[in-house]
Amino acid sequence: MAARRRKGRVTGIGGIFFKAKDPKALVRWYRRHLGIHIEGTVAVFAWGAGKDPQRKGHTIWSVFPSGSTYLGEGDARFMINYRVKDLGAFLEALRKAGVRVDPQMEDSPYGRFGWITDPEGNRIELWEPPKVYRAPEDENPME
Repeated sequence: MAARRRKGRVTGIGGIFFKAKDPKALVRWYRRHLGIHIEGTVAVFAWGAGKDPQRKGHTIWSVFPSGSTYLGEGDARFMINYRVKDLGAFLEALRKAGVRVDPQMEDSPYGRFGWITDPEGNRIELWEPPKVYRAPEDENPME
């Protein structure tokens, strides 16, 4: 029997980003009422990887100013970042399937990033974590 080639897929949520009219006030609200440890406008939640609990991963939570275009154009109020494996191949498969793929990709010490747009115009960030993951200094452990 021939081995099936696995199509690219999302492997988890890398982050949740949203806009606020007053990011500092909203951060204070989340700190006070939900107890989230937030540095600046970013909180990092740490978790153990499924099959290998010794391997850690992180999910980012971040507030952006209401005028930011990072989350997309127009009325976009949020963006979800999904973790993926082999970002380049995944984006190419999405392109071939007719998905709107941003031609820009970004390589950084935190991994590789690419963006797509869903049929309703929501910008989605795809993130391939680096092979050697650098843990942020401040993190919120997930239970």
